[in-house]
Amino acid sequence: MKFIRYIILLCIAFMALSWFTQSGTWKKYKAAHPAAASRTAPPATTNTDKLLLKAAAAKKFTAAKGYNTNTCFLIDMSLPSGQSRFYIYNMVKDSVEASGLVAHGNCFEYWLEGRRYSNVVGSGCTSLGRYKIGASYTGKWGYSYKLHGLDSTNNNAFERTVVLHSHSCVAESETSEEICQSNGCPTVSPGFLDKLKPIINRSAKPVLLWIFE
Repeated sequence: MKFIRYIILLCIAFMALSWFTQSGTWKKYKAAHPAAASRTAPPATTNTDKLLLKAAAAKKFTAAKGYNTNTCFLIDMSLPSGQSRFYIYNMVKDSVEASGLVAHGNCFEYWLEGRRYSNVVGSGCTSLGRYKIGASYTGKWGYSYKLHGLDSTNNNAFERTVVLHSHSCVAESETSEEICQSNGCPTVSPGFLDKLKPIINRSAKPVLLWIFE
């Protein structure tokens, strides 16, 4: 009888665990406790060739459109969010000056598995494409920069209030787990934003931000 009772209790526990991990409750827990939830990121990868191709295209674009031709910002969303995928790229030296973590949009889900992109107002998703970094302001997320989408894939960015800002949930260094998610904004750590500020604020011409996959 004790053995049968043990088997029944084990089955009940398994069913409860299965329900919890598949329910909205678990998704809420993951979103609210990013460090505690089990979300091991894929192994770090290097996309040097792709980065160089984007940098070459950014050089041509910035020269033709009157943008800052010394520095641009490149974000490779195909990389794990725990990996430094926001690059400060020196277009004169053809080199990465610094890199940091950046969050991607959760499309207003408790936790977005994988990636999904959208340019629709109210989608909460990241939009791929080129952006002009606009004026700075202090708002809901503290010191921020307005973003103007330059492509058909992101031309609703300003209307969507997709901005460049920081948040304490984004770590200052790489991690083996995925970081927090945003509602579509390229959100960086406070320390990394401090590295971006002087580049943007001292530039006489607009700085290009390019989000790609």
